[in-house]
Amino acid sequence: MARKVRKKLGEILIEQGAVTDDAITEASAAAAESGKRLGEALVDGGFATEVQIGEALATQQGCEFVDINSADGSNLVDMTLIDPDVVQKFGVLPLLPGGSGKLRIMVPDATDLEAIAMLEFRLPEDFEIVVGVPAHMADFISGDGGANLNQGTTATSVDVTLDKSVDQSVDSSIDASIDQDASDSRIVRLANEMIIEAVRGRASDIHLEPREDRVVLRYRIDGVCHVRQEFPKRNQQALLARLKLMAGVNIAEKRVPQDGRIKLPIDGEQIDFRVSTCPAYHGESVVLRVLRPDSVRIGLENIGFESDNLDVFNKVIRRPNGIFLVTGPTGSGKTTTLYSALNVLNQPNRKIITAEDPVEYNFNGINQVQVKEGIGLTFPIILKAMLRQAPNVILVGEIRDREVGDIAIQAALTGHLVFSTLHTNDAPSAITRLVDMGIKPFLVASSIQAIMAQRLIRVLCKDCKEIDESPDAKILRLVNISDEEVQAGSIHRAVGCAKCNGSGYRGRMAIFELMVMNSEIRELAFERASISAIRQAAIRGGMRSLLGDGKVKILRGVTTPDEVARFAQIEGFDPTEIGAA
Repeated sequence: MARKVRKKLGEILIEQGAVTDDAITEASAAAAESGKRLGEALVDGGFATEVQIGEALATQQGCEFVDINSADGSNLVDMTLIDPDVVQKFGVLPLLPGGSGKLRIMVPDATDLEAIAMLEFRLPEDFEIVVGVPAHMADFISGDGGANLNQGTTATSVDVTLDKSVDQSVDSSIDASIDQDASDSRIVRLANEMIIEAVRGRASDIHLEPREDRVVLRYRIDGVCHVRQEFPKRNQQALLARLKLMAGVNIAEKRVPQDGRIKLPIDGEQIDFRVSTCPAYHGESVVLRVLRPDSVRIGLENIGFESDNLDVFNKVIRRPNGIFLVTGPTGSGKTTTLYSALNVLNQPNRKIITAEDPVEYNFNGINQVQVKEGIGLTFPIILKAMLRQAPNVILVGEIRDREVGDIAIQAALTGHLVFSTLHTNDAPSAITRLVDMGIKPFLVASSIQAIMAQRLIRVLCKDCKEIDESPDAKILRLVNISDEEVQAGSIHRAVGCAKCNGSGYRGRMAIFELMVMNSEIRELAFERASISAIRQAAIRGGMRSLLGDGKVKILRGVTTPDEVARFAQIEGFDPTEIGAA
């Protein structure tokens, strides 16, 4: 099929009767000499008005034209429809929706496809392009028409905070001149916009996932992934290469996974990003984990501890020796909990050393060692060296095998307090997991002080949550809440508002299962008892299960039964059953 040929601007103006052939000829010669566009030359020569040129350009691009200097046109402008920094950065104006019901965006140049692509990324909804007179738009934005813009935001717009500083903030191993040469490209701006939007939107992860015919951008916010944008397939290689360049990894290597880091100043705060690339069927998938330094300094009280668990936790982490384990799946907040404990213990009279893979947060006063398998700097090597450094507190990123477990236990038995993580579903399972690794049961029983399992649940938005007058009976049974508890407590439900982006939740906190070792549990561990026997002994010793901790938060109106049921459910109940609680 033959492609439709657009008419030239001069042809459209002649057809509209705005100019003559002679005017086009004279203006074309002036434009060639001055380097201006034909429309500008026609206006400068007095052959046509700016409005006539704007109408002709709109016809050429198949767009609507609006004259904002007219009474009707100025009434269409509504500055509250989009963010003020978008108006300032791109020089555009938001107009009230037309017949299609879509938002209309007036642009100074409808042929600037790069700027329009960036607008598609920044704006949360579909919009139509409207053509205006650039000079009229600039006067409107800088004059009274734009008086309600938040001028303070321009100082922290993406161009200022990122484009001018990204070259100095990436890894020192990267040649900054490469970034400087590309600093004006659309891909650089797109990558920067993506990162800063994710940080401002409280995202914990940025997922860039190539598909067969497109590239999907998703943000994980409060533990739930949301599709943010889909990019054309043609942008895939350039965007992935840009992110890999910023992360300091080999941009030519596409066959094996790679890990890197990015550090960028965003809104006056240094934000670290842990970058992971993984080859997939349709191209490399890239994930950026957002590491906020303030997330591990929020205080133990704000993590989600109930008062009784917090008292026990504070006593355990101040013991002179032994092992304290935190268990749970990836993304359950184990690292945040351990760092929060270290932040409490980080005093001049204590020496703290950590072995991590990777080091996620930097702490003053703590000696942090990064595992580097490629040069033989493994967990066992680091741990053996640690013991010769005379530390008081040791943090091992994860007990992955018997060798690391044996060294950690020996450190605990020789007078050190050891923190570490383990991947198990609950606290009692950690004991059998260590025994299954090959660690002797009597060493497990004698060295462990406490084991804590945790999950992260979403917290109800304080601005829109409301009491649930008729909670789902099946969900209540699933989280073991009785009618009496419903009447005594306060069951709330998620509603959704502008502050929580319609989700009904804002932020997360942890639910815990804290098992402190006592003589009965140690005896069961020594005898290789079953998980159920250890669990029963722990409950008799005062342990509250994940489900029990979740119930407390439900009845206090902190979260919903649905949210707790995602991670902890009563055994023996089929949620498909029909019946009252």
